[in-house]
Amino acid sequence: MRLRLTTLFLMLLMSAAHAAPAPQQIDIPLSSGILHAQLYKPEGEGPFPTVIALHGCGGLGNHSEPVLPRYRDWALQLLRSGNAVLLPDSYGSRELGPQCRVKESHIKARRERVADIAASRAWLMKQSWVARDRVSLIGWANGASALLWAVRPQSAARDLGPDFRAAIAFYPDCRISAGLGWSARVPTLVLIGANDDVSSPPACRQMVDGARGRSALTRIVVYPDAYHDFDRANTPLHAAAGTIDAGAPEHGHLGTDAEARAESQREVAEWLAR
Repeated sequence: MRLRLTTLFLMLLMSAAHAAPAPQQIDIPLSSGILHAQLYKPEGEGPFPTVIALHGCGGLGNHSEPVLPRYRDWALQLLRSGNAVLLPDSYGSRELGPQCRVKESHIKARRERVADIAASRAWLMKQSWVARDRVSLIGWANGASALLWAVRPQSAARDLGPDFRAAIAFYPDCRISAGLGWSARVPTLVLIGANDDVSSPPACRQMVDGARGRSALTRIVVYPDAYHDFDRANTPLHAAAGTIDAGAPEHGHLGTDAEARAESQREVAEWLAR
């Protein structure tokens, strides 16, 4: 009986994976090359609210799948809510693998990744199926750090198109931004676990508190007992130093927190619906 149940469970998983829509690869011109991206788009002509989703230091995909499960899960959830989702591949486009444990990465959150965000937005502004006034940002870890740079007043686009509608940063490294007097020109939500020992919850709180009164709406949610990667499904809590995974940071702890994961999903839906 147990074997039959296991077989049935695996068949259901395979069926669900098969039923999930495949993303479309998009090539976006950069000043120095091409930015490859994966696009999930609802059926129909739109216009659709659209989210630019920014991967962490482990990269967007690998040799076997263009979008890793953690990002695909979020993309499909956003898609079910009626959003198109564009996932630019900052590392794969430059023929690079994970950058988590690279000492001197040439792809900087504040430079190349901000340029990728700008190029993605510019491409979206030209698409007839995009609701141009409802383009938002969401990012994780290094992608969230890039997002913090991209929403600063100094990074505003020079074209006449609508600005980003909203931004959501999962566990960014806020230490540099907090020290620079960060502020945002678009409503920005920061989500982080209280026990995150990869990023710094106190620095993120300091950054958000310091922006009040001279910024667009900013808010931080700190989830009690949650660690880095709390929203990533089916990831037992473990020490990053104990794994050889090049897509994991060098230090700290990673793991799912079911309650924080569910709450963050509600927070994201509400923030994007503002």
